[in-house]
Amino acid sequence: MKKAQQGFTLIELVMVIVILGVLAAVAIPKFIDLKSDAASASVNGVAGALSSGSAINYSIYTAKGTSGSTAGTGTVKLVNSCDAAKLVLQGGAFPSGGGTYTAPTATFTSTAADPGAVNSCTLTFTPSSGSVATASFTAIAVP
Repeated sequence: MKKAQQGFTLIELVMVIVILGVLAAVAIPKFIDLKSDAASASVNGVAGALSSGSAINYSIYTAKGTSGSTAGTGTVKLVNSCDAAKLVLQGGAFPSGGGTYTAPTATFTSTAADPGAVNSCTLTFTPSSGSVATASFTAIAVP
């Protein structure tokens, strides 16, 4: 009399695990798109740097009094538009590589007689591939 099989052999179980592993390695990256999350994190990081750099620039202006002058280790930058806010970054430009950062070029509603006016700006990141990401930052006017 033959004995009925009561389970799977070790080889059968290992083969199923290997097949599932190969399918997971190939299929999961197609379902999970991390590019949009990376673009969003990138633009949020640059927007945060712009916001804090603008605040530091204004504090140097408040201490020294004129744009273009040096106070301590910092030089006061003229910030009269959202695009000019990039001057507070090291190198005076948006980061390069992987895509393009753009900020509106419109001049602030404040004037030279109104330094310290807070302006809300929107930064847009257009990656070389993937979806466009935006973030808002606060720029402080310095005449």
